[in-house]
Amino acid sequence: MIIKRKNNKNKEQEANWEERVIQVKRVTKVVKGGKKLSFRAIIIIGNEKGQVGVGIGKATDVIGAVKKGVTDAKKHIIHVPLTKTDSIPHKINGIAGAAEIIMRPSAPGSGVIAGGSIRTVLELAGIKNILTKQLGSNNALNNARATINALNNLRTFKQTAQDRGININQLYYKK
Repeated sequence: MIIKRKNNKNKEQEANWEERVIQVKRVTKVVKGGKKLSFRAIIIIGNEKGQVGVGIGKATDVIGAVKKGVTDAKKHIIHVPLTKTDSIPHKINGIAGAAEIIMRPSAPGSGVIAGGSIRTVLELAGIKNILTKQLGSNNALNNARATINALNNLRTFKQTAQDRGININQLYYKK
């Protein structure tokens, strides 16, 4: 008798993900026979250990839209480099549409200083100390995508040294 254990591992990985619904909007499409009503859900998923994703789903019912949004978010997961103090390595900006986000690492104990969908993305990524400023648009989806854009462009010292083809100590000490 052969026992398969692959499903067990997948179930454990699935259990670690936390999902949050940011927005559910009722949208209409004008067609020949009148108006077609559907729902758009914006979902953010993360494991609070440096992985986070944003997805949207549209369906004729809210539950279907949320399920599609979760599936879409899992397809667009990014890895975020975290410091020992659960912050980001350096200051960075993110842009999506008319939304612009400025992020700065912060001292331990200061918490997540952000609002709206930005706060949710950062919390689900596992960031605990950060300062952010939202510029331009108030659109929840564009702000979440701008945050993902900024987090995706973060670099660690190790990555920078590898890109430049030098030893990591040469980044710290100039001769």
